[in-house]
Amino acid sequence: MEDDDLKALARQLELLIQRLEQIKAHNRFLLANEKAWREERAHLIEKNEIARHKVESMISRLKALEQDS
Repeated sequence: MEDDDLKALARQLELLIQRLEQIKAHNRFLLANEKAWREERAHLIEKNEIARHKVESMISRLKALEQDS
Protein backbone atom coordinates (compact mmCIF):
# COMPACT_ATOMS: atom_id res chain seq x y z
CA MET A 1 0.00 0.00 0.00
CA GLU A 2 2.83 2.41 0.75
CA ASP A 3 4.22 1.85 -2.75
CA ASP A 4 0.88 2.86 -4.23
CA ASP A 5 0.79 5.95 -2.01
CA LEU A 6 4.29 6.92 -3.11
CA LYS A 7 3.37 6.45 -6.77
CA ALA A 8 0.26 8.59 -6.31
CA LEU A 9 2.26 11.23 -4.52
CA ALA A 10 4.92 11.17 -7.23
CA ARG A 11 2.24 11.56 -9.91
CA GLN A 12 0.68 14.49 -8.06
CA LEU A 13 4.10 16.07 -7.77
CA GLU A 14 4.67 15.63 -11.50
CA LEU A 15 1.31 17.25 -12.22
CA LEU A 16 2.14 20.15 -9.92
CA ILE A 17 5.49 20.65 -11.62
CA GLN A 18 3.79 20.62 -15.03
CA ARG A 19 1.22 23.13 -13.83
CA LEU A 20 3.96 25.32 -12.41
CA GLU A 21 5.73 25.33 -15.78
CA GLN A 22 2.46 26.24 -17.50
CA ILE A 23 1.91 29.10 -15.08
CA LYS A 24 5.50 30.32 -15.57
CA ALA A 25 5.04 30.27 -19.36
CA HIS A 26 1.74 32.12 -19.06
CA ASN A 27 3.34 34.66 -16.73
CA ARG A 28 6.15 35.27 -19.25
CA PHE A 29 3.52 35.75 -21.95
CA LEU A 30 1.59 38.23 -19.81
CA LEU A 31 4.74 40.16 -18.92
CA ALA A 32 5.73 40.42 -22.59
CA ASN A 33 2.20 41.52 -23.42
CA GLU A 34 2.30 44.15 -20.68
CA LYS A 35 5.65 45.43 -21.95
CA ALA A 36 4.24 45.77 -25.48
CA TRP A 37 1.18 47.63 -24.19
CA ARG A 38 3.35 49.98 -22.14
CA GLU A 39 5.55 50.71 -25.15
CA GLU A 40 2.50 51.33 -27.32
CA ARG A 41 1.01 53.60 -24.65
CA ALA A 42 4.24 55.61 -24.41
CA HIS A 43 4.31 55.95 -28.18
CA LEU A 44 0.69 57.11 -28.26
CA ILE A 45 1.31 59.62 -25.47
CA GLU A 46 4.27 60.98 -27.43
CA LYS A 47 2.18 61.27 -30.60
CA ASN A 48 -0.56 62.98 -28.62
CA GLU A 49 1.90 65.52 -27.20
CA ILE A 50 3.26 66.28 -30.69
CA ALA A 51 -0.28 66.77 -32.00
CA ARG A 52 -1.17 68.99 -29.02
CA HIS A 53 1.88 71.18 -29.64
CA LYS A 54 1.00 71.48 -33.33
CA VAL A 55 -2.57 72.50 -32.53
CA GLU A 56 -1.38 75.03 -29.95
CA SER A 57 1.06 76.43 -32.52
CA MET A 58 -1.70 76.74 -35.12
CA ILE A 59 -3.96 78.49 -32.62
CA SER A 60 -1.18 80.93 -31.77
CA ARG A 61 -0.56 81.68 -35.45
CA LEU A 62 -4.27 82.16 -36.07
CA LYS A 63 -4.51 84.55 -33.14
CA ALA A 64 -1.49 86.47 -34.45
CA LEU A 65 -3.06 86.69 -37.91
CA GLU A 66 -6.33 87.83 -36.38
CA GLN A 67 -4.55 90.64 -34.46
CA ASP A 68 -2.68 91.75 -37.58
CA SER A 69 -5.93 92.16 -39.50
